[in-house]
Amino acid sequence: MENVIGQIDRALDATSLIVAALDESSMAAPTPCREWDVRTVLNHTVGNMHFFAAALSGTDSGADHESDWLGGDPQGAYAAAAEVDRAAWHRPDALDNTVHVSFGALPAPAAALVHLTELVVHGVDLAVAIGRPELADDELCGELLATMQAKGGIDQFRTPGVFDAEVFVEEGEPAHRRLLGYVGREVLARTP
Repeated sequence: MENVIGQIDRALDATSLIVAALDESSMAAPTPCREWDVRTVLNHTVGNMHFFAAALSGTDSGADHESDWLGGDPQGAYAAAAEVDRAAWHRPDALDNTVHVSFGALPAPAAALVHLTELVVHGVDLAVAIGRPELADDELCGELLATMQAKGGIDQFRTPGVFDAEVFVEEGEPAHRRLLGYVGREVLARTP
């Protein structure tokens, strides 16, 4: 499971490149995450980074899910959250504890996989929304997809609405497209 920490680092780095490509005009762009625009996806991602970091360190995140985590500086907010998040996952005991998240208590390795999934999928959501899918870490997308499938799939999470029904994507398509299809994103026509 130590590898998942490295994957979280890679996801934070890849998403930072995507966030750096955002500008004010892209914040209202629709995303593959149904009914959420770029700002909403980014705000959700930054908020969850703070929530996971707080849960790992036994502190209060300082706000709730509905808070405006971005303020007037989305890039700065993402960078600050990434720093806090990375530090929390690199604590020596990060994978030894139970992590309490919105849908219950999880062993830290499972929580790490949930967090990795959020970072990677929402990073790709943002990249696709701004027409820059080449910024997605396709290797990491492929690794995450393989892990999800090896662990028995995500069907149990489709019912509560975390993921929609799988959208068919040809096996030879880039990994970010196959990952989006697997988690039920329907806007693949816009994704090269």
